[in-house]
Amino acid sequence: MSSEITTQQSAAVEINPLRAAIAPREQPPRPGPLANALTFGWRALLKIKHVPEQLFDVTLTPIIFTLMFTYLFGGAIAGDVRTYLQYLLPGILVQTVLMITVYTGFTINTDITKGVFDRFRSLPVWRPSPIVGALLGDTVRYTIASTITIGLGFALGFRAGGGITGVLLALALLLVFAFSLSWIFTALGLVLRSPNAVMGTSMLILMPLTFASNVFADPATMPPFLQAWVGVNPVSHLVTAIRGLMAGTATVSQVAWVLVASALLTAVVAPITMRLYRNRN
Repeated sequence: MSSEITTQQSAAVEINPLRAAIAPREQPPRPGPLANALTFGWRALLKIKHVPEQLFDVTLTPIIFTLMFTYLFGGAIAGDVRTYLQYLLPGILVQTVLMITVYTGFTINTDITKGVFDRFRSLPVWRPSPIVGALLGDTVRYTIASTITIGLGFALGFRAGGGITGVLLALALLLVFAFSLSWIFTALGLVLRSPNAVMGTSMLILMPLTFASNVFADPATMPPFLQAWVGVNPVSHLVTAIRGLMAGTATVSQVAWVLVASALLTAVVAPITMRLYRNRN
């Protein structure tokens, strides 16, 4: 009789859902750094899915910039729109993507002000994964903006002498530089106190880099002091390399300059950004 009661009690324990939930069992393996970063990158993409208005900047901005600058300055600078488009499109592609990099810091600062990052820091995950994942998610936004800009350029009459290979290499080089530049705006997102402050400060940095460059006009037509700045401006070197890749005339030194600059930028700014992230209260 007693054995039957014990058996019934054991069966009751086994079918009790609460006891079954807290019962010891084999734990899944802990995810590595790559899995953590990809998870946070997927989170960035899910935010776009739930708030599709975030895609306005990567879909409408390239169209507006390309059409406006092509038809506004084409006749005045190059004599006709088609000739100017051959010069402008690689530059407007660079400007469009670099403008979007500002939103990396803006988004991170928004997460900080809402307390989401405090929750991330309490999780047993690879520490840099929230920032690296956000940067990986934004790379998708850069690709969308680049695809729209290049597609619109071809529709307006742009032709790439380097073929599809040259265009893809130019796009890859641009994504590498944009990823390295994003670390600056990520650091600002960790330091400044509001998303609006991040946006305003980032634009102050980005405006001289993009507008005081060879994006829109030949530096030979500029005054000497501006030529000196354009000569050392990394965005000018990036535009020159991308123009060369698209035209099929790029040299190894032009591409290497951009890769070395991207590596140095990441090597210097990324550790500073992670230190700010670790020490943030």
